[in-house]
Amino acid sequence: MSIAFPGYSSPLAGAEAPLDMLATCHTRIERQCAILSRLVPHLEQHGADAEAASAAAGIIRYFDIAAPLHHADEEENLFPELLEAMAGSDAVCIREITASLAAEHRLLEADWRHLRIALAQIAEGRTTPLPAPEVEAFVQRYARHLEREDNELFPMASRLLGDAALSRMGGAMAQRRNLAPPKS
Repeated sequence: MSIAFPGYSSPLAGAEAPLDMLATCHTRIERQCAILSRLVPHLEQHGADAEAASAAAGIIRYFDIAAPLHHADEEENLFPELLEAMAGSDAVCIREITASLAAEHRLLEADWRHLRIALAQIAEGRTTPLPAPEVEAFVQRYARHLEREDNELFPMASRLLGDAALSRMGGAMAQRRNLAPPKS
């Protein structure tokens, strides 16, 4: 799955290449979802052992910190830049896709809040059921969401956004993470 268009596969992309950075986040989200999926059978076989606790803590760290930053990058920077790039023309398609993707972010965040409760207990070493159907629903919702962004949103952004828009995005993304601004 992952990156579906040329030039967006760098595993260490930074704010100087904001579309690469967003795409790289998708790879990391997929990795965390895969770990989450593997955690369900692991818990059934081994309970909340040290490996399960470590995995749960890592998943929590990612979805509590990195995922909200990623959603903010898209909603506060990418989506507005795309809408601005279409100013004066028919931006209905971009408005629809950005509104739909933002709504999906809210659903993913709600799913996450529910899963996080059990994962926090597992991270503390307490054996707690991690319902496979809820994990699968979260993982599948994210997979569909990422695929849509990879196949529709990012290629559109690559075509429509100029250097100035990408620079603004990269600067905002760096600031959101308390990083040094990207070099122009």
